[in-house]
Amino acid sequence: MRGQAGFWDVDERYALLSEAGNPLVKLNEVVPWDVFRKPLAKALKRSDGAKGGRPPFDPVM
Repeated sequence: MRGQAGFWDVDERYALLSEAGNPLVKLNEVVPWDVFRKPLAKALKRSDGAKGGRPPFDPVM
């Protein structure tokens, strides 16, 4: 099973990225993501959740 990541591989990879200066960690500290959530949710067209299916992604994504 060489192609599949192990149980702890993702956590270890994130730790290595953070130690090396992952720009996403720095960006997350600076940008107030919640400010964008409401306008984006209003602008995005979503299907009716009452019909079932997968829950939608976070609008900020």
